Amino acid sequence: MEFVTLKVFDNPIEAHLLKTKLEGEGIPCFLQDEHIVSLNPLYNYAVGGIKLVIHSADTDAAYSIIQEIDNSPSLNEENTAIICPQCGSSNLYTNYKSMRGSKGLFAAILSFLMGVFPIYYKNVYKCKACGNEFNVNH
Repeated sequence: MEFVTLKVFDNPIEAHLLKTKLEGEGIPCFLQDEHIVSLNPLYNYAVGGIKLVIHSADTDAAYSIIQEIDNSPSLNEENTAIICPQCGSSNLYTNYKSMRGSKGLFAAILSFLMGVFPIYYKNVYKCKACGNEFNVNH
């Protein structure tokens, strides 16, 4: 039986969340290169990230589950949809790694000069409709 890489992650937590969802839906899968990336995140680029691998026969079902997850709105603690403060859309990227601002610019230049992984970024929500980046205050 042939295996295919369904999705590649840079974070083992996100990989395990999708793996658990797929296994709960009856799709057997496994993670490749998880331990090497967990030991040293800089190896992420060398090995190509954490790969979620499934049987090729399960590809269509797995992609429909991923699409269902991507199309569901992000929820806050009150179980209401998080919306963009600029345009009101609930179609968001979650855990978007942003380097906007002076700290981000400084970190990008420093990382480039030293040849290292960016030392500064912040996780934000990013609106797919208007591109606005924002945090949800708790």
